[in-house]
Amino acid sequence: MFTFDLEAENGAARAGRLTLPHGIVPTPAFMPVGTQGTVRALSSSDLRDIGTRMLLANTYHLHVRPGEEVVASLGGLHRFMGWDGPILTDSGGFQVFSLEGFRRVDDDGVTFQSHVDGSRRHLTPERAMDIQWTLGPDIAMALDQLVPGTADRPAVEEALARTIRWLGRSRERHAVLTAEDRDRQTLWPIIQGATDRGLRGEAAARVLDLGPWTGLAIGGLAVGEPRPAMYATLEELAPRLPRSLPRYLMGVGFPEDLLAAVARGMDLFDCVAPTRNGRNGQAFTPDGPVNIRNAAHRSDPGPLDAECDCETCRTYSRGYLRHLFMAEELLGLRLLSLHNVRFLIRLGEEARRRVLDGTFDPWHRDWLARYTTRSTA
Repeated sequence: MFTFDLEAENGAARAGRLTLPHGIVPTPAFMPVGTQGTVRALSSSDLRDIGTRMLLANTYHLHVRPGEEVVASLGGLHRFMGWDGPILTDSGGFQVFSLEGFRRVDDDGVTFQSHVDGSRRHLTPERAMDIQWTLGPDIAMALDQLVPGTADRPAVEEALARTIRWLGRSRERHAVLTAEDRDRQTLWPIIQGATDRGLRGEAAARVLDLGPWTGLAIGGLAVGEPRPAMYATLEELAPRLPRSLPRYLMGVGFPEDLLAAVARGMDLFDCVAPTRNGRNGQAFTPDGPVNIRNAAHRSDPGPLDAECDCETCRTYSRGYLRHLFMAEELLGLRLLSLHNVRFLIRLGEEARRRVLDGTFDPWHRDWLARYTTRSTA
């Protein structure tokens, strides 16, 4: 029920098939982020239509609102969201980073002051496992401590040591929960260590010692460190990871980063960037990002991206899309979000095809050169 078949490699890039209780995910693959049980501005039908194979939701936010017991009473997370494909839930570790002003961390866990009602919520590794079991995703993530990419070494070491301790507790609790139903949910660990190669290597070794695992996540990147440092970290880390396990790079979803990470051996990705940027009027195109509000698009009859097969690009002109944003019409937010998510899904699909036919390396270099050097309006 939880298997990964590595089908091909081209350099460090990989193509595989991840089998989960709610379906098969061909990799490389981008997972849209439905933090609160919804990918903003997009319905489950929208997501199916653009080829989404797997979604991400968030443990902490769903715990705060509406509460995991409410979700369970309404049939579990899949039925609650109207989504019958695989789901992965982040443990709440990212909120340790993003809600820094509303939380306190100690060895037992994290105490949050709710951003919704001000109440105090204590999230331990065990509690994170309980909540995710109640929600019912295919993959539950272990609770970790994420620090900024600019954190000093003592802070990184402290967070890494705590993450490893929490992982042991998460694994023990999850084993109890799944004792009678091991085919329902699997647990994935998160490898931390910022951009320190020595700490990353140590983290990988200690995580693997706590296995066996059905997959591995790499956290603590794309959180403020320079891009070259992220890429160098992946190059150092990938050879230390078992070829037989899928590798999930957390929080990465700008096109150039996704493709560069595939080239360095990563398989799964998630990020809020495609929908967040879409709602702000920025669209991904093969020639780089486009700001649809620019006056140059006012009378442009062409599609947003002539190479894209999404509803937005098949149906509407750049001129119309600009009009929607200038008139503050909600349809514009949906159409650019839809396109951006489809853009990343198509990028993963094409990367997979190129790995399978052995042309990934020259193709991805040409793609990145075009995306990063051509001028767009």
